[in-house]
Amino acid sequence: MKSGFRVYRRRFLVLLILFFFTGTLCSQGAQQMLNVESAALKAGAEIARKFTGDGSDLSPPLSWSKGPSGTKTFAITCTDPDAPVGTWWHWIIANIPAETLALGENVPKTAILAKDVCQGLNDFKQTGYNGPAPPPGKLHHYHFKVMALDCKLSLPKNFAKAAFQQAIKGHVLAEGELMGVYKR
Repeated sequence: MKSGFRVYRRRFLVLLILFFFTGTLCSQGAQQMLNVESAALKAGAEIARKFTGDGSDLSPPLSWSKGPSGTKTFAITCTDPDAPVGTWWHWIIANIPAETLALGENVPKTAILAKDVCQGLNDFKQTGYNGPAPPPGKLHHYHFKVMALDCKLSLPKNFAKAAFQQAIKGHVLAEGELMGVYKR
């Protein structure tokens, strides 16, 4: 009877140790979440026409919560995973200073916005934001993602999404997103 108890106790201790280390390792890779909001767009709601290719094609105003300790810059992307050719990138903006927690409506469509703040080429091959312009038919989902980064990215003027994706690898401390929808 005693030897049976010892076996179970040993198994229990091994499982407890494995559980502890697995939980510790998993939590080390976890990122903090940022809260992303817009005065012009509610989560899951339809994107107003003026922020689409059918309207004035203005970028919507966005705000986000403070990044975690170590945040040096923020980056923002807008993507449509429902595009017929795969995920379509509508906007890439990088090197937003850590002290900046909002962008106003209608960010200029220029490669360099301020000291080190830069915009890349979207999948329309344009600099800056180009809003929803899906083919007629199904509803498309647009993800405005804000990322807190632990560095300033070194990117060429009018950088492509591949350069951006490579540059952020291993540097994202936290992220959050706001999703809106649009249909023609």
